[in-house]
Amino acid sequence: MKIEIETVIHSNNNNEGNLCVDIFKRKNQTFGFEEYRKDPETNSGWYQIGFYSNKVFHNYFETLKYAKKKILWLKNKI
Repeated sequence: MKIEIETVIHSNNNNEGNLCVDIFKRKNQTFGFEEYRKDPETNSGWYQIGFYSNKVFHNYFETLKYAKKKILWLKNKI
């Protein structure tokens, strides 16, 4: 299923810069998030590791709260 992302609302990297979480708003006005990883030694760019993007939330704060429960390093960043 293709996710119709309209806007990334918030993007946050971990301290090492190799993990990232994007919180986004879809075209249908729902929200979601995804976790990505980047391995500098492979030079292949960011790739999805969380598989959270199909979860649907009704607002940004609900999305952020759930993301912080699932992604431990994010809890200490925000």
